[in-house]
Amino acid sequence: MRIPAVWRHVLLDDRPATAGPTLDALAHAGVHFHHEGAEEGSGDSVVLFDRLTPRLFEVLHSQRGGLARVLAVSLDPQRLPPEGIWNLLAAGASDVIAWHHHPDPATGIAARLERWAAIDAIVDAPLVRDNLVGRSPAWVTALRRIVEVGRFSDASVLFLGETGTGKELAARLIHTLDARPRRRDLIIQDCAAIVPQLAGSEFFGHDRGAFTDAVTARDGCFALADGGTLFLDEIGELPLPLQAELLRAVQERTYKRVGSNTWHTSQFRLVCASNRDLLEDVERGAFRRDLYYRLASVVIRLPPLRDRAADVVPLARAFLAQRHSAPDASAVELDEPVREYLLTRAYPGNVRDLQQLVHRLAARHVGPGPLTVGDIPPDERPLPGVDPPDWRDAAFETAIGRAVARGVPLREIGYAATEVAIDLALGTAGSLQRAARQLKVTDRALQLRRAARRERPAGGSKAPPTGTDDV
Repeated sequence: MRIPAVWRHVLLDDRPATAGPTLDALAHAGVHFHHEGAEEGSGDSVVLFDRLTPRLFEVLHSQRGGLARVLAVSLDPQRLPPEGIWNLLAAGASDVIAWHHHPDPATGIAARLERWAAIDAIVDAPLVRDNLVGRSPAWVTALRRIVEVGRFSDASVLFLGETGTGKELAARLIHTLDARPRRRDLIIQDCAAIVPQLAGSEFFGHDRGAFTDAVTARDGCFALADGGTLFLDEIGELPLPLQAELLRAVQERTYKRVGSNTWHTSQFRLVCASNRDLLEDVERGAFRRDLYYRLASVVIRLPPLRDRAADVVPLARAFLAQRHSAPDASAVELDEPVREYLLTRAYPGNVRDLQQLVHRLAARHVGPGPLTVGDIPPDERPLPGVDPPDWRDAAFETAIGRAVARGVPLREIGYAATEVAIDLALGTAGSLQRAARQLKVTDRALQLRRAARRERPAGGSKAPPTGTDDV
């Protein structure tokens, strides 16, 4: 596929003459950049640098927390020290390439950008957009990882996350994107529902007469998943003896039916999920270490709904659209107090909790028009005089505390918080106008803020210039 145009930042203090040949080589490899003077928007970017400067880290920080990815390319003939590479990644770079220490740097950069574009094309397709709703940075980051593993590898996957975060939907997406030819079925086995005495039969099947009531032979989930995908949900609930039984089958893809001495093989892609911290269980001796590392070729943590608050209203609209068979979720309206209520309510059951709440609201709604506060069931309504939960949670206080401990000036702390809010709003709203409405500022004020960021010189003041303090 053709690589979409990306943004570029040239930060070369010691070797400015190398910019031209480098850009020419990238163009020859198929990398296209937005033309000079274009209004900067969202999207991936390439940063060319030759020194680790404050301006470089400022550019990276400006992208951190949003949806855009940054490929940092070092043109320094000397290798970057390891701590420098890790610092770049921590600052917001998605990858770091040393131009002079790569066998074919231009082609390598083009390949990465092409992969990113292919992943985003799938994330933006109806298959994903309509089934795993959300555009918050935390959710899109998880979706990109799921899509990359599902489409471009055959690795086993372990999903970790709280109850109701969408682990089964993610497993179904892995199966759907699997590029194996003649791929067969997705087989789902809920490990929490297995009766220990029948576990062998559930996993491996049994021969006729293997035990009382075994009047016919039966295939287990390992046989049924041959050629397809086996999803073991809540695998952390298995007791240790059953974990031992699984180990050989997972490792060798071989098993024996209960009551049989014949070995069978099954080739399947393994996807597992747990709402437990399995590494913590390994340290406590509650989960086998050898089994864990057989399962955890790729570990993907799905974020709880509290970490993707921007997705609450889109998810609610999607659930309402499904309930009423509406063709477009955006057409389903929510009265402003209802939106505020949905955004301030806690969701201990995450997305599933929100879905059940929305169904309860929809069941009470009558006639055309938006959902109103009267549709909220009485037992769900906030108590009079009780303030909604404060959005400034422990994570927010920790970040501010870290800045205060380092002696960061108050004005710079406020400016940094504003920049993060703008980046998040732009990433989830999809347009400058909607982001401005969400932040309750004018379009012009938001444009001035973004222009000030682009024009700020390297090492210059981080405080906003006059005229943008209202953002």
